Amino acid sequence: MVNNDCKNKNVGLYFVLPAVIGTFIFIVIPIFCSFTLSFVDWDLLNNIEFVGFKNYKSILTESIFLQIFINTVVYALSVTIFAVIIPLILASILNNKLRLSELFKTVYFIPFITPAVVVAIVWNWIFDPNIGGINSLFHTHLNWLFDTKLAMPVLIFVSVWKLIGYNVVLYLTGFTSINSEIYDASKIDGANDINTFFNITLPLLKPTTYFVTLVTAISSFQVFDLIYVMTEGGPKDSTNVIVYSIYKYAFEYFDIGKSCALAYILFFVILILAIIQKRIGEQNT
Repeated sequence: MVNNDCKNKNVGLYFVLPAVIGTFIFIVIPIFCSFTLSFVDWDLLNNIEFVGFKNYKSILTESIFLQIFINTVVYALSVTIFAVIIPLILASILNNKLRLSELFKTVYFIPFITPAVVVAIVWNWIFDPNIGGINSLFHTHLNWLFDTKLAMPVLIFVSVWKLIGYNVVLYLTGFTSINSEIYDASKIDGANDINTFFNITLPLLKPTTYFVTLVTAISSFQVFDLIYVMTEGGPKDSTNVIVYSIYKYAFEYFDIGKSCALAYILFFVILILAIIQKRIGEQNT
């Protein structure tokens, strides 16, 4: 009997082994290698030179870093706020079993499963100052993606539009965990829809809201594809964010050390954000 149990465990290990090997090769080893490279000076051609914390100090003291960091925070904070509030409202409406609600769920989800590069190209056409539909629709002549004051709001709008469907599905899943008898009891007590939403729905959706907020914030801090296709960090670095700067350091400036150092600066920013959100979530439960 013991031998059979051991054999079954060994069989399970054999099935898990490919995933473990893949994780080790493609995730664990690159993590240690990139962390090591953040302390060296290397341009992919010449010899590697150990420079200690010079890369971190150089990045943090560059004048452009503050702007890049502010851009990243503004983008991530704005996307997180709108991509949590709007899906929550839409999910509340769809949860009432409205007519064609299933169709709306599908329509909302389509942007999320559409590749980000395709989304960026389409919205590039829409916001084009010459042939774009936005200027034609509102009879304006704005250079949406070439204006330092308009480019970032446009990117935030496109990102929120893409994320809405996924977050709506998450909230609808959260609604299924709420006992309908609670709503029935609130109606008997004379609570209106607004009181029910703020006093019953929101408190019971706190775990879902915490998860949606955390995932949205982390993905927003890691935005790259929309920036790369739509603005390339411009105009005048007004949409330049940390991940796009990591790409530029590595593949345009060939400064691998700074690229890895900036990647770990972003890692610590996201780690601190996750810890803060976890503490807030624990205090509200």
